[in-house]
Amino acid sequence: QVQLVESGGGSAQAGGSLRLSCVASGLTFNNYNLAWFRQAPGKEREQVAIIERAGDGGGTYYADSVKGRFTISRDNFKDTLYLQMNSLKPEDTAMYYCAARPYPLRGLPAAAADFLYWGQGTQVTVSS
Repeated sequence: QVQLVESGGGSAQAGGSLRLSCVASGLTFNNYNLAWFRQAPGKEREQVAIIERAGDGGGTYYADSVKGRFTISRDNFKDTLYLQMNSLKPEDTAMYYCAARPYPLRGLPAAAADFLYWGQGTQVTVSS
């Protein structure tokens, strides 16, 4: 049974930082392309950042809105995905989800429907 469990969300002031983690189990972690998505109330789920598996190049991709502020990384020994979020803005407030896809990416930005496994989400709230 595949499980993705996020943690690290919470409240922060604008300009602050948070680090999200996503621990995976039940899958061969290094065979998956991994992503962070977010969804704010009344909005569609949007891709925040992606990190490819090594076999697909290991590249990282970011939404324009977070480029230069967020960093995605993975630890294939700990089966853990991370999202370091710096210089947070109120518009970063959303539920953040990690997601996994066992196939090459089909395009950028990635669509939520392209990802097979999802975590339950962790809430990030940024106040001004």
